Amino acid sequence: MMSLNLIIIVLTILVSINAQNNMNLYSQLMMKPYEVMKRRQYWRFLTSGFVHDGYSHLGFNMFTLYFFGGAVEQYFGYILGSASTIVFIFFYLSALIVSDLPGYFKNKNKPGYNTIGASGAVSAMVFASIIYAPLNKICFFALLCLPGFILGIIFIIYSFTQSKNLSQNINHEAHLYGALYGIAFSIWVYPESLSIFLDQILSFRGF
Repeated sequence: MMSLNLIIIVLTILVSINAQNNMNLYSQLMMKPYEVMKRRQYWRFLTSGFVHDGYSHLGFNMFTLYFFGGAVEQYFGYILGSASTIVFIFFYLSALIVSDLPGYFKNKNKPGYNTIGASGAVSAMVFASIIYAPLNKICFFALLCLPGFILGIIFIIYSFTQSKNLSQNINHEAHLYGALYGIAFSIWVYPESLSIFLDQILSFRGF
C-alpha cells in the first residue's frame, strides 16, 4: 500500500507537470495574494503548493519530501496510531497555508506578485523530523553532513536574513514560517518531544 507521503509526492508531480504544459491552469493554481484578497480565491493557498517553477524546483522539493515526509509519517504512526493518517494530511495541507500567510498579508495589494511551490510545507516536514530526531545527520548536497538541529539553526538564520532581501525571487518567508510551524506542530502532537529534544541537544558532544 502506498504511503500518504508518496501519494502527495505523486499527486504533486502530476499536477506540476500538467500545469507546466497548460499556462491557464498554471495561472489558476499559483498563489496570487491580490486575487485572493480581491476575488476571494482562497483555494490558491493550497493549490500553489502543487505547482512548481520547472523540474529542478519540483525535483528538489519532492526529493526532500520523500525522505523527511516519510520519516514524519512514521513518527506520527508511532505516536498517534490510527489517527496518524488524518493528522499527517492535516499537517501537510495546513503547512501549505500557514507558510503562505506572511507573503499574502505583505503582498495582497500587489497585482503582479505571485508565488508557487511546496517549499513551506516541505520545510515544516524537515523541522518536525528534527524535533523528533535532532541528532540525526542531514547531508547538504551530499557534501556537508551535520546533526539536524545544527543545520536547522543555520537554515532558520539564513531564511530570516534572506527574507529581508527584496531583490530575490525566492519566497524565503515561506521557508522560515514553514519551519517554525513544523516545530510548533510536532511539539503539539507530542508535547514530550520538547524535553526529549532538549535532553538530546544537551547530551551532544560534537562530531
